[in-house]
Amino acid sequence: MSQFADRLIAWQGEHGRHDLPWQVADAYRVWLSEIMLQQTQVTTVIDYYQRFLQRFPDIASLAVAPLDDVLALWSGLGYYTRARNLHKAAQVVMNDFGGAFPRAPTDIETLPGIGRSTAAAITAFSFDTRAAILDGNVKRVLARWAGIDGFPGQKAIENRLWALADSLLPASGSDMPAYTQAQMDLGATVCTPKKPACLACPISTDCVARLTGRQAELPTPKPKKAVPERSTVMLLIRNDAGRLLLQKRPPTGIWGGLWCLPETADTLGAERFCTDTLRLAVDLDPALPDFVHVFTHFRLTITPLPAIVVGATALADDGALRWFDRSEALAAGIPTPLRRLLNA
Repeated sequence: MSQFADRLIAWQGEHGRHDLPWQVADAYRVWLSEIMLQQTQVTTVIDYYQRFLQRFPDIASLAVAPLDDVLALWSGLGYYTRARNLHKAAQVVMNDFGGAFPRAPTDIETLPGIGRSTAAAITAFSFDTRAAILDGNVKRVLARWAGIDGFPGQKAIENRLWALADSLLPASGSDMPAYTQAQMDLGATVCTPKKPACLACPISTDCVARLTGRQAELPTPKPKKAVPERSTVMLLIRNDAGRLLLQKRPPTGIWGGLWCLPETADTLGAERFCTDTLRLAVDLDPALPDFVHVFTHFRLTITPLPAIVVGATALADDGALRWFDRSEALAAGIPTPLRRLLNA
C-alpha cells in the first residue's frame, strides 16, 4: 500500500493527461472544471469551459452576473442545478470569504453544490492539500484493486472506500496534484468500466480484480430498477411576427430557471390551456412526431404541438413569458430538447 501512490505518480508523469486547460494552480478554474466534469466527459466540457471563462474570468465577474447569463452559457451541458449552485457559491465566496476562494476542504464543502470529493480535488490541485477524492472513477479503481464487493453507492461500501482512499495518500502535499490527476486519468483511460487495459495499469500486479479475473464484476453494479416513463406536450406558439413564446421555469426542479416551451398534459386540453392559462387565443396545427429525452431517473416523451396566435398577443407582465425569435432563443438558457427542436 505504501507504494500505491508512488506508482500512480510515476505513471501519471509518463502516461497521464498534461494539456487540459484547467491544469493550473488556480482554485476558481479548478472549481469550475470540477463542477462541469460532474456527470460530463472531458471532451464535452472543454469548449463550455473555455467559453465560460471568456465571459466570467474570475469569481467576482461570476458573482455579479445575472443568472440568465450563466444559464445561457451552460445551455446544452445539462444538470442545470450545477450552474445555479456555481452562481450561488460565487456570491458566497464574495460575501463570506472576502472574494478569496477558501483553502480548507471543510470550508469549501459549505459552498452550494460542493461535496467532500469535489472539495478535496479543488484543494489538492490548488493548494497541495492532502485530501482524498472519491469520484466514480476512483471508486472503480479502488474497488477493483482492493477487491471490494458491494455497490459503491451503499453507505457502508462508500465508507470502506473512503477509509482506503485516505490510507493511500502520498506523504507529501507537493505530490497531491499529480496523484489526484493520476487517479482521475487512470479511471478515465485505463481502468475503464468495460474492457479495462490491465496490461497498461501501474497497479495491476497486486490488483485483486485482475488476479481473480473479476474486472467485469467489480465494482458491483447498482441494482436495476424500471425507469419511470413520463410524457408532456410542448407548445410551439408563434405570433404573427413568427416569434416563439417561451416560459421561464421556476428556479428549482427540472430545467430550473431555463426558458422552455409552455407545457400541458395532453393535446386535447391544449387549446383551453392557452386560453385559460396563457390568455392567448390560438389555432392549433397537427402535432409533430414525438421524441424522447432521457434524464438520469426517468424518460420523457415529448409531443411538440405547433400553434399560431389569433388576435391580441399581450402577455402578463411578470416576466415569465416572453416572445423570442429563433436566434434569441438559441442564445438564451434553454434545455436540450428545445435546442433540438429549434435546430430541426
